[in-house]
Amino acid sequence: MGLYADGVEDSLIRTIPYYLEVDKSDRLLRVKYAGETHRQFNIAWGRGGPGDKRQMGDQRTPEGAYRIVGFNENSEFHLFMRLNYPNVKDAFYGLKDKLISETEFEQIIESLRSGKLPPQDTALGGAIGIHGVGKENARKLKIHSKLNWTEGCVALTNQEVSDLRSYVSIGTKVVIKE
Repeated sequence: MGLYADGVEDSLIRTIPYYLEVDKSDRLLRVKYAGETHRQFNIAWGRGGPGDKRQMGDQRTPEGAYRIVGFNENSEFHLFMRLNYPNVKDAFYGLKDKLISETEFEQIIESLRSGKLPPQDTALGGAIGIHGVGKENARKLKIHSKLNWTEGCVALTNQEVSDLRSYVSIGTKVVIKE
């Protein structure tokens, strides 16, 4: 038994059949099983544009491998599936770019190693996840279908995020790529 770079034990990973692949360029979230696409959903992502999230407020969606670490069924966005952002890579670049201290870096790494949510109050930001659009209306759904509107999260319609929930649990891997 060992730890993956994102802090999840490999024995836990073997019990989770589905993983998620987010393709920002194609605006798609794919539910994958054994390398094959089982379902896919159209998404919106961070209005900060292409590229990896580097710091709080840049409104970019992070890129890399993350895990689902929590669910908020009463979110203002209908349902919120929290990711373990920042991960090891994010912390490394944050330290390298002098956005976080060595102490904050160590806190992030230790949180990931112990399977806890990393600190959400550093200059790297936090509260990144997959969620719905909140109170739906025609205008919101049109914006969602045409524009990337989030502050760094991945968004689906409320029905789609509810459907997605049946494929994920704590520990589900989420790979986000450009």
